[in-house]
Amino acid sequence: MLKNLAGTARTRRYSRVLAGGIATAATIALLAGCSSSDAAPAASGTESALSGSVVVADYGGPTHDARATAYFDGFTADTGVTVTSADYTDAIANAQLDGEAGDYDLIQTSTDTLLKYQDNLEELPADVPRGDLLPENIQDYAAGAFTIGITQGWLTDTFSDGGPKDWADFFDTTKYPGKRAWPGSAGSYDASFEIALLADGVAPEDLYPIDFDRAVKKLNELKPDMVFYSSYPEVQQLLSSGTASIAVSVTGQFTALQRAGLDVTVQWNEAFLSPNFFVVPTTSKNKENAFALAKAMADAENEATFTTATHYGPALSATFDLLDADVVSQLPNAPEHDKAIQFDEQYRADNLDTYLDTYTAWLAQ
Repeated sequence: MLKNLAGTARTRRYSRVLAGGIATAATIALLAGCSSSDAAPAASGTESALSGSVVVADYGGPTHDARATAYFDGFTADTGVTVTSADYTDAIANAQLDGEAGDYDLIQTSTDTLLKYQDNLEELPADVPRGDLLPENIQDYAAGAFTIGITQGWLTDTFSDGGPKDWADFFDTTKYPGKRAWPGSAGSYDASFEIALLADGVAPEDLYPIDFDRAVKKLNELKPDMVFYSSYPEVQQLLSSGTASIAVSVTGQFTALQRAGLDVTVQWNEAFLSPNFFVVPTTSKNKENAFALAKAMADAENEATFTTATHYGPALSATFDLLDADVVSQLPNAPEHDKAIQFDEQYRADNLDTYLDTYTAWLAQ
């Protein structure tokens, strides 16, 4: 659930598919019925000693379903370990990222959060293949990684001239009329400040350090034409209903519309790329199972299955060799998307509270 996180959550989430209920610490014990598959007898071999379960906290939705098919079901069949799926809950995740006790063994997060809380995370064992497409400073901690894109998209027939070419066009409601679907939760500010600065004429290489006052001023110009969404699936509703003519969102929502049969244009120019992944907190109760699952998710064939289902970019370069050309062309980190922009993740980690507090205040204005 996208929600107002002011005063509680100090972490960033990019790829939250936020729908459904919340799993609390008291209810995680009941989640065995939500496991990706029933436990099977452990296979013989190096993983035969594994047993029990591993609790994976992610954001549900179609991305979770694809992950279960690509990774979890086969892992359970091979090891007998039950993958218990828990909806990401701020109170539990934040406590474990701070080094406190909790029930999660693998927590989905992003680069800036990893860098901020690295001392409270487990380094992956040497036998877990590293994602060679990830930044080197996170490879030892990032499991089951994938690259998301944050960009703009619209129903293709909305604009006869092909639609906006960049973020300046996105802000131009005279040239491109209609409402803009925009993230309405403090904890999912995504690339909002960076987008505003690009629209105001700042060059990509000059985005950091962020001029928050300038960014807020630019955001205020468009605010009357924004329609705020409180969950990512709402992006699909706003576009398909015509309530918004353009949306800024993670690209998975545009993929979902395309798969529903709608003709959607995604503007890859000035898209923001960000790795998402799981981390193992030091307070995990099932570390060996978590490490074994991390190894299963670092398999190129498994990752190819996940990538084909979601159109999120792979973390392993070898995966590209297993993908059809039409799939590669739709991936955020496809070679042809050379106009995409990388966040300064260290800056964002160092200024996470400023991002969150500034966006919270702006939404409340």
